Amino acid sequence: MEQTETLRMGIIGIGNIGGAHTRWIADGKIPGMRLAALCDIDGEKQARLQAAHPAVPVFEDYHTMLESGLIDAVIVSAPHYYHPTMAIDAFKAGLHVLIEKPAGVYTSVVRQMNEEARKSGRVFGIMFNQRTDPLFARAREIVQGGELGQPKRLVWIVTNWYRTQAYYDSGSWRATWNGEGGGVLLNQAPHNLDLWQWIFGMPKRIRAFCSVGKYHHIGVEDDVTIYAEYENGATASFITTTGEAPGTNRLEISGDRGKLVLEEGKLRWWKLAQPE
Repeated sequence: MEQTETLRMGIIGIGNIGGAHTRWIADGKIPGMRLAALCDIDGEKQARLQAAHPAVPVFEDYHTMLESGLIDAVIVSAPHYYHPTMAIDAFKAGLHVLIEKPAGVYTSVVRQMNEEARKSGRVFGIMFNQRTDPLFARAREIVQGGELGQPKRLVWIVTNWYRTQAYYDSGSWRATWNGEGGGVLLNQAPHNLDLWQWIFGMPKRIRAFCSVGKYHHIGVEDDVTIYAEYENGATASFITTTGEAPGTNRLEISGDRGKLVLEEGKLRWWKLAQPE
């Protein structure tokens, strides 16, 4: 199908992730999309952006960019606390929105964001790009399609998120309640948490053991073990930390017709000829 329209994209927050989005769009790697506006509160960064992208307007105030009429959609890659607020403002300006993970820090504000998205009629998404990984997509297809039979258990050990103390010391916002709003669950592991419920479903009951500053001099969680239960009696265990090297990333899912294991870039599937 021939592309007849070009989506004019704006980006708020040009840090590591926002910078990557900027490069991909500016280099023409996203068909049907062009870089139409950029926004960052850092004056030095604004100057660098203007030099690198002279044809793209650079804003200091994101409200001004949202109301400029220059963009059709916006990517929000600002600090975590701002994700819902900026998304809501964008919906009210009639724009489509893609926010970086996490959805936010406070559930009440995230719910408000979701409601504003629904009312706006605009396209809304969160950057959970690992859903496009063919291994995870195939695992979901097998589980949700019933090929694994009755789901029994999910166990995910994802401890290869190792971070040094120097990493946490590299920015005053890192691993703080005021800066990030949490630790490994809010920064490193949201993709895994999303994939867990996307593949296996949302549990009815959950209990978590979160250790604050167990392996680092930080005030948020860096070691977590979660236990969850489902309506059908299935259970799930999720273990993650930034304080273990070399670490493991192994997802195992069992049903009454077999087992899936995702590890080291491979999906292995044991099939039973008939249910247990």
